[in-house]
Amino acid sequence: MTLAQTFADALIEAHRSGTRADAAALQAPDYAQALEIQRRVQATLGPVGGFKVGTRPEGAPMMAPISAAKVARSGAARTVNGRMGIELEVGLELLTDPVPDMMANPQRHFRPCVLIEIVDTRLTGADDNAAMKLADMQINDGMVVGPALDDWDGSDFGTATARLTCGETTVVDGPVSVPGGSALKNLALLLDNLGDHCGGLAKGQIVITGSVSGLAWFPAGTDVDGWIEGLGAVSCRLV
Repeated sequence: MTLAQTFADALIEAHRSGTRADAAALQAPDYAQALEIQRRVQATLGPVGGFKVGTRPEGAPMMAPISAAKVARSGAARTVNGRMGIELEVGLELLTDPVPDMMANPQRHFRPCVLIEIVDTRLTGADDNAAMKLADMQINDGMVVGPALDDWDGSDFGTATARLTCGETTVVDGPVSVPGGSALKNLALLLDNLGDHCGGLAKGQIVITGSVSGLAWFPAGTDVDGWIEGLGAVSCRLV
């Protein structure tokens, strides 16, 4: 059995059982193997609802599919396995079938929205292992999607005013920046590198462009409320 098969089988069982696999029993993959692991796991999870993307210190970007089954609308409840990570983000929904050079006029093809990325891991002991986290869908566990900007003119999102409160904790309240300074640059990074990975980007899917709030972890019983100026508010409850 190959490294990718062994690693994928461990993640598949973790998804199935709701328990976490021991990273110490697994060998860290390289970049290509991590994407192969993603494909093997996603094939058992069903349709893709979107993708996340981010830069890496070297080479091709970090990218991972987001299961459609884990995409919810604002106000949803999410079950917590111990604790869950929360990130406030700008999303870009693909409204058309994909065509070449969509970035020339992004407003014709995409619609921005405010969303909360839900973060969780299927591994224990992999917090400092970037390759293992990439294989584990970059520790994504879904997203909660808020309102969209229907009359978008194609302007970029670089800096904004935002607020995120989780229970009694104010995570951010004021000026924020999209990672790398440009949501559109991050979108282009995905389009340039995704290809047919996990089926490729399809109409109706959402690309998430990086946290404007950092990553913070919270237990069950936490009410999460986010807001980005110009996009609106989004909320969920951890149960």
